[in-house]
Amino acid sequence: MLRKNPSGDLPQVHESAYVDHTAILCGKVIVHENVFIGPYAVIRADEVDGSGEMEPIVIGAHSNIQDGVVIHSKSGAAVTIGERTSIAHRAIVHGPCEVGDGAFIGFNSVLFNCRIGAGCVVRHNAVVDGIDLPAGFYVPSTERIGPSTKLEDIPRVSVAASEFSEDVARTNNELVQGYKRLANEF
Repeated sequence: MLRKNPSGDLPQVHESAYVDHTAILCGKVIVHENVFIGPYAVIRADEVDGSGEMEPIVIGAHSNIQDGVVIHSKSGAAVTIGERTSIAHRAIVHGPCEVGDGAFIGFNSVLFNCRIGAGCVVRHNAVVDGIDLPAGFYVPSTERIGPSTKLEDIPRVSVAASEFSEDVARTNNELVQGYKRLANEF
């Protein structure tokens, strides 16, 4: 469901994207081509800053926002999800936040006030809060990283983890066309 926010902004969804009918996109949301947005996802750009302005929430081409994901932002700050990026089931991405191209964010993970570099993998139930994570880093399941975390203590993404991320993105890209065909049957 596409909804206006109190400022009157309506989501912009590329015609090739698939948004499940149970998902809610509200406000200044931009969804690029061939994006998959799964059941019960909520992407809500409705808060403004002190001067009444807000930045958009942008979902890059060929990315997937899986079931139950919540993407929101504090005080109109920007949220950008890169291209070919996977945000897995029930993850929370709360802006200000930037997730780079080809990243994987695992089930139930939480991102807030951070930058996740290209190709990073944040595994399941992890928290990334208040830190910029350069490209190619790996956050293991259940880890919490923040401003006091030393980058040298964080492992790099392995070939296997990178291949897994690419497979998830590819699989969800294939779902876009299948679900769009099915949508025409109802």
